[in-house]
Amino acid sequence: MKKNLLKITAILGLTTVLLNSCSPKDSPPLVYFPDMYYPVAYDPLMKAEDAYSDHENEIPAFVKNGGATGLGPVSGTVSQNKDGVFEEGLLPKNVDEYNAGYDASKGLAVSPLNPANQAKDLARGKILYDRTCSACHGTGGDGQGPIVVSGAYSGVPKYADRQITVGSVHYVIMNGRNAMGSYAGQLSAGDRWRVAMYVMNAFKGGAASPAAATAGTAVATDSTATKK
Repeated sequence: MKKNLLKITAILGLTTVLLNSCSPKDSPPLVYFPDMYYPVAYDPLMKAEDAYSDHENEIPAFVKNGGATGLGPVSGTVSQNKDGVFEEGLLPKNVDEYNAGYDASKGLAVSPLNPANQAKDLARGKILYDRTCSACHGTGGDGQGPIVVSGAYSGVPKYADRQITVGSVHYVIMNGRNAMGSYAGQLSAGDRWRVAMYVMNAFKGGAASPAAATAGTAVATDSTATKK
């Protein structure tokens, strides 16, 4: 009797295994922690749905947002593009595209940042330039940074000797030029423009800050009054 019971149990177990192994692939058996087996790639513009079932996602944060997963930044975090500057998403594919883009960038003489914040932007641009660029370009923009002076690298021109605009400086920061690589991964969209503004202001006499312009006006007024 016991032997027959064991045989029946074994047959039933084997049948269960075979049936489960032959079940449709679109109806997998229940598993623990299904998110670990079926990762969900959320589309921020669509309602989220679980990959392993047909019901809509019920995560509270998504429900409050109408089911969309494109939520705003968590309170206290830093926005990735707080300046609202949107640029081209594709790098030049070849030399011709690069040169065409560089030539076009020379026609841009004003950054897209808010001119009301120019003084602050120039101050931050100086900090970023000193940290990121001065090792080669030098703090004075003369191409004599410590790396060049050491003899490890050469051929960095002076900004004063170059025909550049804020647009072309930004283009080079974004895409690189000659031996210089792109710094798009080191500087945010807004900060790239701040560095370009600082270069023009400090080494090419352009993009003067509002404070400097005001001071210049005051000096001119005083000298005019003295002449009178």
